[in-house]
Amino acid sequence: MEAGRRRGLSGIVSSLSLLCVILDLQLDGLLGASHAEIEQHLEMGRKLLAAGQLAEALSHYHSAVEGDSKNYLTYYKRAAVFLALGKSKSALPDLTRAIQLKPDFLAARLQRGNILLKQGSAQEAREDFEAVLLGNPGNEEARSQLALTGELERLSEEAQAAYRQRDYQGTVTVMERVIELSPWDPDARELRAACFIELGEPRKAIQDLNPTTKLRNDNRAAFLQLSRLHYSLGEHPDSLSQVRECLKLDQDDQECFSHYKQVKKLSKQLESAEHSISEQRYEDAIEKYEAAMKTEPNVQLYTTRAKERICHCLSRSKRAREAIESCSEAHQRDPRNIFILRDRAEAFILNQEYEKAVEDYQEAREFDAENQEIKEGLERAQKLLKQSQKRDYYKILGVHRNANKQEITKAYRKLAQQWHPDNFQSEGQKKEAEKRFIDIASAKEVLTDPEMRQKFDAGEDPLDPESQQGGGGGGGNPNSWPFEFNPFGSGNFHFKFNYN
Repeated sequence: MEAGRRRGLSGIVSSLSLLCVILDLQLDGLLGASHAEIEQHLEMGRKLLAAGQLAEALSHYHSAVEGDSKNYLTYYKRAAVFLALGKSKSALPDLTRAIQLKPDFLAARLQRGNILLKQGSAQEAREDFEAVLLGNPGNEEARSQLALTGELERLSEEAQAAYRQRDYQGTVTVMERVIELSPWDPDARELRAACFIELGEPRKAIQDLNPTTKLRNDNRAAFLQLSRLHYSLGEHPDSLSQVRECLKLDQDDQECFSHYKQVKKLSKQLESAEHSISEQRYEDAIEKYEAAMKTEPNVQLYTTRAKERICHCLSRSKRAREAIESCSEAHQRDPRNIFILRDRAEAFILNQEYEKAVEDYQEAREFDAENQEIKEGLERAQKLLKQSQKRDYYKILGVHRNANKQEITKAYRKLAQQWHPDNFQSEGQKKEAEKRFIDIASAKEVLTDPEMRQKFDAGEDPLDPESQQGGGGGGGNPNSWPFEFNPFGSGNFHFKFNYN
C-alpha cells in the first residue's frame, strides 16, 4: 500500500515537471514573438518620425512601451516624440522612468533638466544638470544650463521681493527675463499678470494668463480671471467664452456660475438690442439698452456704449431734439467717438442747425480722415448749409426735415391762402406776395416729390440751375412758376386757385 502511494506521488511529480517544461517552452516562444513585434514597432516609429508623421510614430512607440516596460530606450524615444509634438508635460514622466531604469543615462537627465528649467522647477533642474556634470564633467550644455538655472533662482527671488514691496513695474521688468528662461512656468506668468492688473494694463494681463490655462491642469481660476478682465473691457462675448471654459471643468463651480449668469444676461440684452437696430425697431432697442445699463451699472464701458447706441437710435428715428441731448451726453463720455459725432450731426441737420452739423462732421474727420461715411456726411452738411443761406424749402413751409407729405401739404395750403396775391392791394405788396407764393409753391413741389426731395436733402436744389449745373429738375429759373403755367404772367391776379 505504501509502495503504491509512492508510485502515485512520483507520477504526479513527473507530470508537473513535464508541464513546467512545456509552459517554459511556450513562454519562450511568446517572448520571442513579442520581442520581434517590439522591434517592428520601434522600426516603424523611427521611419514615421523621420518622415515627420509624429502622431503615427507616437502610436507605434506606445505599443513598444506596452510590449516592454523595462526598456529605458523605448521610454526615451517616446519622450522625444512627445517633445517634437510640443507635449513636454507628457515627455517628463517618460524621461523620469528612463532614468529610474538606468540612473546613469545622462542624455535623459540632460533632457529632463532642460524641461524642468523651462517649467520653472529650478531646484530639480539643478540636480539633473549636476548629475550630468558628475558623470561627464566636459558636458558644455549641462554647464551652460546650470548657469542659467542659477540666474533663474536669483531673479525669481528678486521678483518676489519687488512684488512684496508693491513695486509692480520693477517686478514686471525682472519677470521679463524670468519668463524668457522658464516660458512654461504658469506661476511666473500669473505673477506678471497680477502686476499688469495693478498697473492698469488688463490686456497685457490677458496675454500672460491665456497660456496658463494650458500650462496648468484644471486652471479654473485663470479662466475666471480672464472672463472678468474681458468683461471689464466691455468684451462680453470673450468674457462669456472664458467663463464657459471654467464651467466645462466643473459645472458646480459657484464663482464661475455666478459670473456666468451676469455675463449671459448682459450679453443677451446687448445682442437683442443690436438685433432690434438691424430691424429698425429703434424704440425697442432703446428700452433694451436702458435695461442693460441697469444690469451692469458699475462697468462704465457698457454705460458709454449704451448711451452711444441710444443716441444712434434717436437720430435714426428722427427725434432730433432728444437725439441732440442724448448724443451730447454720450459725446462728453467718449469725445473721440466719430459715430456719436456723426449721429449728432444728423440730428442737427434734422433740426436745421447746419453749422453745428458741419462742425461735428469736421471734428469727426479730424479723428478719422479716411472714413468715407464721415467724408460724405461733411460734404452733404456743407451743401445744406450753403443751401440754407439761399432757399430752404423746409423753412419756407415752416416744417421739420422729417415732416411727412400730409404735414407738408397742410402747411402749403395754409401759407398759400395767407400769401395769395388777391389778399393784397398795393403793387409793392402784390409783388412781394407773388414772390412768396412762388417760393411756397416751389417748396410744395420739391418736398412732395420723393425724388426731388431726396436731392434736396442731399444738399442739391432740384429747381436751382446752378445747383443742377444747368440741368432741369422741375423748372429752370427758381423765381418761375414751377408748374405748367404762371398765373401771374398777365399781371391780373383774379383767378380761381385749386389748393391740391
